[in-house]
Amino acid sequence: MQTRREALGLIGAAVWQGIAYGADDPKFPKGAIIRTILKDLPPEALTGGATLFHEHLSLAPDFMPRWIARARPQQAGKANPTPPAIPQPFFMQDLDLMSGELRTAAQEGVACIVDGGHPDMGRDLDFLKQLSVKSGMPIVAGCGYYSQPFYPPEIATMTEDEIVRELVRQANTERVGAYGEIGSWAAEISPDEKKVFRAVGRAHLATNLPIFTHTAFGRGALEQLDILESVGVKPQRVVIGHVGGLIDPKVEVHKTLCKRGAFIGFDRQGGPGDASQVPMVVALIEAGFADNLMFSSDLSTATQLKHNGGGGYAKTVTVFVPKLKDAGVKEDTLHGILVDNPRRFLAFVPKKSKS
Repeated sequence: MQTRREALGLIGAAVWQGIAYGADDPKFPKGAIIRTILKDLPPEALTGGATLFHEHLSLAPDFMPRWIARARPQQAGKANPTPPAIPQPFFMQDLDLMSGELRTAAQEGVACIVDGGHPDMGRDLDFLKQLSVKSGMPIVAGCGYYSQPFYPPEIATMTEDEIVRELVRQANTERVGAYGEIGSWAAEISPDEKKVFRAVGRAHLATNLPIFTHTAFGRGALEQLDILESVGVKPQRVVIGHVGGLIDPKVEVHKTLCKRGAFIGFDRQGGPGDASQVPMVVALIEAGFADNLMFSSDLSTATQLKHNGGGGYAKTVTVFVPKLKDAGVKEDTLHGILVDNPRRFLAFVPKKSKS
């Protein structure tokens, strides 16, 4: 353990405050911007704290009950149960409550949040705009399609070209800054999901919007990247999500993704279950892949809010990061992961296409 600490460097116990500790600033292409829901920002504007690349600020009230109804039988191998009751009032429609949560997150070291929702999840762009104005938090809105159980019925009959046109239309007419979260639901990627992944990749080529994905705890991760690369997407423009849930001390899949150039998401952080992921993060840093790591919490339920006694939207910073510090991860390494990596991922030179 002491050897590991010496290798990574001993650090103090101070809570992360989003400070640049002498790290070299990333270089961005001329004209690169990060597109938030209110305005385009230069990447240099987001150096004052962590950017969380995968959270949820706007979902339909019935989305999580439907998600739980699908996920639990998938894990238990049983038939779908009745979805849980929808909580009332729904917290993601309470502007005052959510604004307070984001103001607290800013005080705890968060500079920007990426919302991973889109229409098939019930995301409300107008609500995100109001939330950003009222809270002062820059928000990047995602777009696209989620995964097989949640696709709108027309996906089954739409051609790949038609999906591409719709995705490009969204990017050209709405203030969205990424395609995501784009998901595969199970270990085996369905034909419709493959069609959507190819379409997302082609829409990326037409618009330059970056892509972040949802995997079933890392299952299907390599195939997702294969599909995106097959249509010409560079791995450096992709985050393969939820691979932190693939518990492997040797981090073989994680290293393979990193070697190919992709970012990888440890994006359900900030709870008791993430302690098992600390050794994997440390192993990846020791292997030279700190520049490929992305952290976030994927917050999606009311119990996680500060208002309700949870860790809130900053829990990646306030709960998970201290565990990494205790394992010997240096401040400048954490700065690179939390501040620089998301900016490198999100920054793009806009390209408007009619195709």
